[in-house]
Amino acid sequence: MRTNYDKQLDKLHEELILMGGMCEKAIALAIKALTDSNEKLIPEVYSTDNGIDQKEKEIESMCMRLLLQQHPVAGDLRTVSAALKMISDIERIGDQASDIAEIAEYIIKNGQKPSHELSLMAKEAIYMVTSAIDSFVRADLALTEKVIAHDDRVDALFEKICSDVVESIKHSGEKAKYYIDIIMIAKYLERIADHATNICEWVRYTVTGVHITD
Repeated sequence: MRTNYDKQLDKLHEELILMGGMCEKAIALAIKALTDSNEKLIPEVYSTDNGIDQKEKEIESMCMRLLLQQHPVAGDLRTVSAALKMISDIERIGDQASDIAEIAEYIIKNGQKPSHELSLMAKEAIYMVTSAIDSFVRADLALTEKVIAHDDRVDALFEKICSDVVESIKHSGEKAKYYIDIIMIAKYLERIADHATNICEWVRYTVTGVHITD
């Protein structure tokens, strides 16, 4: 029975990695569409988000089967419970990538270009998402701490973008709508980083049995 449970747990890890990879793809595509002014990439972001939603349902069903059929105890129970919590955060990341794509579509149509900081912020957020999920699969507390600390970089980039936007509006008020859209995209990226932090907090719970939020 233990061997069967371990196989199912390995499958759960594989599915979580796949779901995380889909989030990485959605974020990267949304930002690439924006930076390259490539509107053709946007439908793929929406399609990937739909795939993430479907994957959430599949993983949720897998977790419920593990709970009902295998009756896990102690650390095993924490692992499955944490996975159920994590997929909610991962699904929200997909939604926010889709929200970025929606705004990007408007910006592209108006011939605008994002700042370098926005692209850098997206890379940092993607790193946090993929590393957070990896830390769960590996039960790696050191990596969770690294990811959580990394959130400060994302926050700093968000503050820099907001500061730059304020200065830009002062000198180019007619582009106010564009600058507000840039802030919205930056805010979505900040939220994505926050969801990655949440995932790390559930990894802590899985390993230690204590759920502490930063």
